[in-house]
Amino acid sequence: MGQPTYPPYAPPKPPVSGGDLAVSITALTFTVLLGVVAAVFGLFSLAFLDHCPPESCSVEGAVTAVGTALFIAFVIGILGLVVTVVRLIRRKPGWPFAVATLVLCSVAVVLGGVGYAMAVGA
Repeated sequence: MGQPTYPPYAPPKPPVSGGDLAVSITALTFTVLLGVVAAVFGLFSLAFLDHCPPESCSVEGAVTAVGTALFIAFVIGILGLVVTVVRLIRRKPGWPFAVATLVLCSVAVVLGGVGYAMAVGA
């Protein structure tokens, strides 16, 4: 029997879709901007809790709501970034993961805002 034949070279990887790359970068950029804006607003909302009456307001609850929301959004953002980059490196669509990252981070920030509002009695 003869020797098996192997291809002389590895087939080239398909190119990364320009649209996929553009949507992924845009969504992840908006995710970072959302995180920065949310962190700034969270910091300022906690900084001005001096007028918070103890009968209807929980400073600890407000701090917990803002801190938890920002932490969860940060973790979602990092995981989404890693998954999107890995998908793009493997030449698979990454945009659904980038958009999902933006949506999930937005939901986390909004829920943190709701928690803050409930804690301060707004």
